[in-house]
Amino acid sequence: PLSMRWPESTKKQISYVFLMPLVLPLWITLPDVRNNRSKRFFMVTFFGSILWIAIFSYLMVWWAHQVGETIGITEEIMGLTILAAGTSIPDLITSVIVARKGLGDMAVSSSVGSNIFDITVGLPMPWLMFSLVKGFAPVTVSSNGLFCAIVLLFLMLLFVILTIAACRWHMNKLLGFSMFLLYFVFLIISVMLETRTLHCPVSI
Repeated sequence: PLSMRWPESTKKQISYVFLMPLVLPLWITLPDVRNNRSKRFFMVTFFGSILWIAIFSYLMVWWAHQVGETIGITEEIMGLTILAAGTSIPDLITSVIVARKGLGDMAVSSSVGSNIFDITVGLPMPWLMFSLVKGFAPVTVSSNGLFCAIVLLFLMLLFVILTIAACRWHMNKLLGFSMFLLYFVFLIISVMLETRTLHCPVSI
């Protein structure tokens, strides 16, 4: 069960202070189903967790937008960097946990499946809700290098498959380093397209 006691070690005290703004509202509002007395409230914890995820997601997007406006970074670049990394942290934690248990297939499937879900459900649902509220008005998407970024994404997917095949379908340190390298290449090119340092021949 979750304990709110002040830890003894300095390292844990530092993490305690940083995590307190996040953990405290969860501790107050969500029953800890690991306690025998609270197990019957598992549905409250489940739907409450979804609600808190929505609240934290809204705050993260709002804060990122404010930071971007303050320091002069466009929304597209903020989405490619800070928001993309922030929303991927849960996937990272899940993949690390299952990979340490020897379930490498589950770790890879989780990463791929979560991105497919984001693209096929996470994007269309808000657009559909917006369109219904606005009388079926279309959602305009504007990006300097959107077409080239999509083409680059497919190329990166091909490189990922080739890299995994080159590592004989085993997840090792070389594969991890290659994935980091491919990500930074994609990130740099995407940012250059958004800032018009590189010009995409097809504009959307």
